[in-house]
Amino acid sequence: MALVTIAKVGATAPGTISVHEVGDLRIALCNVNGRLYAIDDVCTHDGGSLDQGELEDNLVECPRHGARFDVTTGRPMTLPAVRPVRTYPVEVDGDDVKVDVTS
Repeated sequence: MALVTIAKVGATAPGTISVHEVGDLRIALCNVNGRLYAIDDVCTHDGGSLDQGELEDNLVECPRHGARFDVTTGRPMTLPAVRPVRTYPVEVDGDDVKVDVTS
């Protein structure tokens, strides 16, 4: 397990997404009703940036073609995406948000 601190707890408000770079990874940190989830910031359909999309409840919509993903599982919920987006385990340690980038 390789936990990396990517943000402070209050940096991503409920209903929003923030992006954090860890090496060559772009991780989208999604706040769903106060619970944090981390996914790759890339649509599996066409490589678009998911942080530019809308986060509604636990679904993020890619702004390019409308594919929607469940940020809690990575599963694609609508076409044109058929492959899941990679998810990362999140741990909160005090005020730090840490993500396991090895999973």
